[in-house]
Amino acid sequence: SAGHTMRYLRMLSNAVLGGTLVAVYATVLVLQLNPHVALHPMQLVPLGLAFWLFYGVNLTVLFYALIVLRQIVARRVISPGWLSLRILAWLSAAGAMAASSLMWLNLSGLQLALPEETARRMAVGAVATSVCALALLAIAVVHYSFGRRGSRVGGSLLALAVAASVALPLVARGPGVARPLGSSRLDVGSWMPPSEASPHVILVLLDGASLEYISPAAAAGQLPNFGALLDAGASMHLATLRPTQPGPVWAAVATGKYPPKHGVQSTSSYRPLDEDPIIELLPQRALAQGLVRLGFLTEVPNTPGALRARPLWNILSGLGISVGVVGMPLTHPAQPVHGYLVSDRLHELTDSPIDATADDVAYPPNVVPLVQRAALQSSVRDAGAMPAPAASAARDELYDDVAAMLQARLDAQVVVVRYQGLDTVGHRFLRYAIPRAFGDVSDDELRRYGQVLDEYYAVIDARIGTRMASLGPDDLLLVVSGFGMEPVRLGQRLLARVFGDPDRSGTHERAPDGFMLAYGAHVAAGRVRRGSVVDVAPTLLYYLGLPVGRDVDGIARTDILTDAFTASRPITFIPTYER
Repeated sequence: SAGHTMRYLRMLSNAVLGGTLVAVYATVLVLQLNPHVALHPMQLVPLGLAFWLFYGVNLTVLFYALIVLRQIVARRVISPGWLSLRILAWLSAAGAMAASSLMWLNLSGLQLALPEETARRMAVGAVATSVCALALLAIAVVHYSFGRRGSRVGGSLLALAVAASVALPLVARGPGVARPLGSSRLDVGSWMPPSEASPHVILVLLDGASLEYISPAAAAGQLPNFGALLDAGASMHLATLRPTQPGPVWAAVATGKYPPKHGVQSTSSYRPLDEDPIIELLPQRALAQGLVRLGFLTEVPNTPGALRARPLWNILSGLGISVGVVGMPLTHPAQPVHGYLVSDRLHELTDSPIDATADDVAYPPNVVPLVQRAALQSSVRDAGAMPAPAASAARDELYDDVAAMLQARLDAQVVVVRYQGLDTVGHRFLRYAIPRAFGDVSDDELRRYGQVLDEYYAVIDARIGTRMASLGPDDLLLVVSGFGMEPVRLGQRLLARVFGDPDRSGTHERAPDGFMLAYGAHVAAGRVRRGSVVDVAPTLLYYLGLPVGRDVDGIARTDILTDAFTASRPITFIPTYER
């Protein structure tokens, strides 16, 4: 009947309002995390529309289903108005409580990524939203438990509490402050190969490697070179940061500074509906990656211009120390260094004459043809048709071969090489390597895939063995994992299937520890206390006899070195390397 239809339309109108309110809360959360976004219609309209299309539409469907379910199971048929105080009170209370919870969770989880002032303002906004959520809950309880009908007073209180829950965190956040443009000195000294007395430092960087996985495998004799590092070298866990993405983590390793100082809060920035503004930090635990997967946010990879602090290769180049950097994030287009640099986009190179990657993939210009030829001859060109392990192996092999080729020609004193493959393979095959953590791995799957991750670790182990064999008497090898890998929890696996990613079994979203293994004649063997990813850069500077900047967040880990070495080399400091 017409009345029956109108009743359900009125239910829908309340569901739409509830979904829209939650989309507004999500937009407020993003504005809190990105204070550079101005509260201007040109900035807010595309942002709000993108978030409404994702959160608003999906939650409208959810809320409508809940209201209809309530109608079906209720003893008394409800006939809400177009604006039902009772329904909206419950929906707004639930939305505000979820919003305040997410604010506190992001404030806690992203504290290392947020500037102090941003965190302070966000905390004030979270308190305000929490108070408003309690007020909305009180209104919902009163009007539901005691059967009171909607009134002007109740409606006014509800509207006031909802408006305050949105407005107060925005007032605390402020109108928006433009981020300062990054500026750092770029020094390239004249080429001088290191003297025989100069120690070489080799820095091997691994995405997604876990000491908890390596230690038992090494003890069982499966990873002999990792075993040698653990037995004869120094080892420590490294606390990583959130968001646990290669860009901000490796920027912290390279600069010794957390994101508020080095400026890289995530691997990419995002544009809502391909329009302004640019979002640099997405909220955690809010399914925000769904916005990217469904196209509501356009992902834009960050470039070296995003760095507001000088990375190691820039600092060392300015001091006349030759460097070789291969496969690091935030190095494309390749910048001048005192040595050689190959960006992490080399594996994307094609033989197309209009490939924009080609000329910017390496420095100096005279090595560009060499690395281009290596990329075009590599099996990485067929990676699209390969299984994930083979494609990852081809990519890592390309960077390893290029690093060996350029080092043989130029002999840089400090070499930095990054391998990404363990992260890619771990995401897909961790469930087969530790099936007890998942419980649904069949015998056939275990037979087919159970050794894939072990075999990839063995490949990395062999490459580390090659690096160990090349060390001179005063050289240092550092093997660093910027973040570990752990099993995806059941709830996350179910959500992954909703978003079309059912094979994802390993994750680093909860920031599992990475590690640092040190090996060389001056390294003191043994396990030392936990460090942080920002400790790597000052430790390397100290080993080379260089002062440590007082403005870094990390410390030089002298406890990995012998007493004889540290006794002859006190730690020295410089105010900063940024000027």
